[in-house]
Amino acid sequence: MADIHIRRDHHLGLSGARKVAWQWAEQAEADFDMSCTYEEGDAVDEVQFARTGVHGTLRVSADHFELDAKLGFLLGAFKERIEGEIVKNLDQLLAAKKPAVRKKK
Repeated sequence: MADIHIRRDHHLGLSGARKVAWQWAEQAEADFDMSCTYEEGDAVDEVQFARTGVHGTLRVSADHFELDAKLGFLLGAFKERIEGEIVKNLDQLLAAKKPAVRKKK
């Protein structure tokens, strides 16, 4: 089994992070046939995701995302590619939520 651990800091607050996490879960379901369940907490939300050969958790807090996944034997051979895809998707969602930088006049 191969493990994936990804952490991304953000400045969205819990409300903004929830929106990104929901988008991530919807994208994982649509693109990778994942089964996702979302559980909101007072300070931390959790997205549980699974499909044949992979299962894990995305923890969502007011200042960071933390993803842990376990890949089965067959998918373990593709760990770098899978991790790269997860990082790319999460980074794209976070980039879309960054506030625009105002130029001084």
